[in-house]
Amino acid sequence: MKADIHPTYFTKAGVKCACGNSFTVGSTKEFIETEICAQCHPFYTKKEKVLDTLGRVQKFKDRLSKKSDKPKKEKKVKERKK
Repeated sequence: MKADIHPTYFTKAGVKCACGNSFTVGSTKEFIETEICAQCHPFYTKKEKVLDTLGRVQKFKDRLSKKSDKPKKEKKVKERKK
């Protein structure tokens, strides 16, 4: 293995989130600033909101409910000629 080609690895690199949460991880950077973490991310906090500004979600739900209301068409079976 070649010497001096790998970056320095910090086992206790500090991470600070915009929400104020801070923790340590292993990284090649000594300090990391992030905008979102597991403490403030909507998926992990169960406070996820679906932003539907154009009404696309409602249009999809309406279209889906129309499909389930309609009875399915039966396929016509062609008879073979003898």
